Amino acid sequence: MSTFFYMLLAFVVGILVGWFIWGRLRGELDSLRGDLDRTRSERDRLRADSDRLKGELDACGRARADLESRLRDAPSGKAGTDKTAAPAAALMSTPAAATSAATKAAPAKPAAAKKTASAKPAAKSAAPKKVAALAAKKAAAPQAATGKADNLRRLIGIGPVNERLLKGLGVTTYAQIAAWTADDVKRIEEVLNFDGRIAREKWIEQAKLLAAGNEAEFARQFPTAGTASNT
Repeated sequence: MSTFFYMLLAFVVGILVGWFIWGRLRGELDSLRGDLDRTRSERDRLRADSDRLKGELDACGRARADLESRLRDAPSGKAGTDKTAAPAAALMSTPAAATSAATKAAPAKPAAAKKTASAKPAAKSAAPKKVAALAAKKAAAPQAATGKADNLRRLIGIGPVNERLLKGLGVTTYAQIAAWTADDVKRIEEVLNFDGRIAREKWIEQAKLLAAGNEAEFARQFPTAGTASNT
């Protein structure tokens, strides 16, 4: 009888010890799963930040190249001004010098005419860009924003640079972005030098949820939006 009692006691103790060990192992497993989920969300956020920073770096590079090209063109315009000022100074001298200067300057008229003719196609080629920019600005703001401007940085992919560019086109609210059509997106990407980024980062889908005030669904579909790194 005593042997049976000791065996029963050992069995009960074994069950209690096993239950205690299993409970601790299960708690540690749940903790590891939570850490894994947090690591995955952090990885997704870092990827989104990397894409956003890459886009901003490309925009800065294009802006720098544009400024450098303008600086290279600036000295040529100054030289042209000096050349045109030289005949004027010659005309202010003596009559004999004015006559000789006029004789020397006469053959230069065809060259000036050619320069003017060559400048016209350049102006014509620049016109479509201005028209495209105006069209994109009208497309970006289909309706005048009468209310308070929204915080566009809550959208994934919109940082300080992109927000400034969009405000330059008149885009200040979620409703404006939510109303974009495929043609509007194409024109805006041409002006902002994007390549499918609006569709890739789902700007319109994010803006529709925020414009409708559906914060819960927005947080569920885009958990990394509106973080400190995105603003």
